[in-house]
Parts: sequence; structure tokens; C-alpha cells
Amino acid sequence: MSKQIYGIRAIIEAIDASQPINKIFLQKGLSGDLFRELESLIRKQGISSSYVPVEKLNRLTKNNHQGAVAQISPVEFHDFEVLVENIVAKNNSPFFLLLDQVSDVRNFGAIIRTAECCGVDGIIVPKSGAAPITDDTVKTSAGAVFNVPVAKVDHLKDAIFYLQSSGVTVVGATEKTEKHIYSIDFKGPCAVVMGAEDRGISPSVLKMVDYKAKLPLLGKIGSLNVSVACGVFLYEVVRQRSK
Repeated sequence: MSKQIYGIRAIIEAIDASQPINKIFLQKGLSGDLFRELESLIRKQGISSSYVPVEKLNRLTKNNHQGAVAQISPVEFHDFEVLVENIVAKNNSPFFLLLDQVSDVRNFGAIIRTAECCGVDGIIVPKSGAAPITDDTVKTSAGAVFNVPVAKVDHLKDAIFYLQSSGVTVVGATEKTEKHIYSIDFKGPCAVVMGAEDRGISPSVLKMVDYKAKLPLLGKIGSLNVSVACGVFLYEVVRQRSK
């Protein structure tokens, strides 16, 4: 399961060794050459981080943390371009899922579980702002996180462009359209984009998709939980491909 690395030098070495780091907690007000080196590496690699009081670090570990604690993902992340190339090469109708700033670990876990059941070939998330893969994610996914490859990218827009150039049709799930999901053809190579719990898909990402589609909502409540909506979208792909 997930583990922690503590100590500035140890975390620098972990970053240099390409360890799958979820997030790094840094002590507020700390300085020094080694600390600044770590900060520079974090910015360069686009690793999620936050500055916290020393009391937070003390709660995370009883060891001498030196002002820095890193949380390591329990799974290895895949290289995005290699993942796409391999899947497209061996599958005539690849099926991808992109998550734009989905930040709740339990929603993330539930989505991964559904994606695995629906035969999704790969899940793509941004390095910054996305929910980390924690023990809660693993538990909520019922272990499915170990069966579906997950890739992190610097910018979701670049990932969409790369998928499109690889022959993959990208469909964004949004209420900002008149087109229903049931009018979209999902039989060919496709990718579904789901947005954040509170904001949906960001405008800059939404501009990139090939099609926008929404779910018909017949009640008084105007939206579904993102993991539920994602399940409906993914199973529409399954339904069409099962015919």
C-alpha cells in the first residue's frame, strides 16, 4: 500500500529515481540551500505540494522529517505517450478515460472500479489538481486500480491533442450542450472526458473535445455525482459496442 518518505535529501533522491510521488508536504517558513533545491525540483517535475505547519508533519511521521514528507503512490504511473501508442497498436477500438481535476479520492476510486468493469484501456489525469492514489482510492476501487493503467500528464489539453492525432475521438461530458450522450457514436476509438465535482470540465479543455454530450436529467436536481455520471457514460460505450 502507500508509504511515506521523509527527509529533504531522501525525497530529492526519490524524485531523481522517478518514484510515483502523490504529494509532498513542506514546512512553512523553512529555508536553506537543500530545501530550495527540493522546491526547485518539485516545480520542475510538476509534483503536487503544499506548505503546512510543522505540527502537520509531526502528525504524518514520528521520524526526523527535516521539514518535508512525501506520500508515495501504491501504484506505478505509466508514460502517457507509450501507453497510448501501445494500446492503439493492439486495439482497433481503444477506449480511454480522462479526468479533469477530479479531486476526491473516493470518487476517483469508484470511477476506476467502473472503468475496469467497462474495459477502459487507460485512465489519464493531470499531474496537478487531480486526486492522488491513496489507500482509500485502492479500497474504493476494490483493487481495480492495479488492473487499469493510469498515466499522469502536465496538461490535459496536450493529451487530448495527442489522442486526436492518434485517431481517437474525444467526447466531453458536460451540461453545456444540447446533444445527448445517446446520439454519439462510441463504436470507434474514443475517449471520454469527465470534469471536476464542482466545476465540470474546464473551459480550455472543453474547447479541445470533438463532441460535447450530456445526460438527460428528468428530476429537479440539476446534476449527478461525477462517479455516477461517469458510470453512465462508460456503460453507454459498452452498450453500443456490445451490439
